[in-house]
Amino acid sequence: MKLTYHGQSTVTIETNGHHLVIDPFFSGNDKATTNPDDVKADFILLTHAHADHMLDAERIAKATGATIIATHELATYLSFKGLNVHPMNLGGQFEFSFGKVKMTQAFHSSSIIDEEKQTITYMGMPAGFLLTIEGKEIYHAGDTALFGDLALYGAHHAIDLAFLPIGDNFTMGPDDALIAADMLQAKAVVPIHYDTFDLIKQDANTFCEQIEAQGQTGHLLAIGESLEL
Repeated sequence: MKLTYHGQSTVTIETNGHHLVIDPFFSGNDKATTNPDDVKADFILLTHAHADHMLDAERIAKATGATIIATHELATYLSFKGLNVHPMNLGGQFEFSFGKVKMTQAFHSSSIIDEEKQTITYMGMPAGFLLTIEGKEIYHAGDTALFGDLALYGAHHAIDLAFLPIGDNFTMGPDDALIAADMLQAKAVVPIHYDTFDLIKQDANTFCEQIEAQGQTGHLLAIGESLEL
């Protein structure tokens, strides 16, 4: 299984002949090295509706015919655009052709902002994903603050790899992400959601060193860099 980090919270997964994209944000990220028109996708997983997590979802879904997995409100909204969707909600899980998806809670917000019309449309709760693929468990936290139930995920899931935001300001920062990693008991951690904008500048190298110091593996992935799991 090949996992590639594309900046912000965007991750692609190649597994069992399937291509997954989590939170596609290519065209709006000046640091991204991948053109969204070149992205292969069978499934697109969205943690929430903010533009830096779903800006290219419609574009990729229309080009590939991919199914979008998202919360009920967001999935329904995207179905109005003629896209293939699979709605879920927090705590639910479903067995897909590539593996199992469990939708977890996240403490954040979720909305679509139309700056031209100056409107904000609520899109339900934000989420994270626990993925069971090829016998491995992968956790993508989405955008979230630190919360106590992360310890439950760690107690009941053998998490091989966790993608955790460290940017602070909008999500948990490095200190809270270290606590989250410990609570999750994840074997390895990849920092995400940092350095895209000045407000979320962080020292990801130091974070990974601190992850190592608490007995876990820290993977600092450059944009476009992959790892095998």
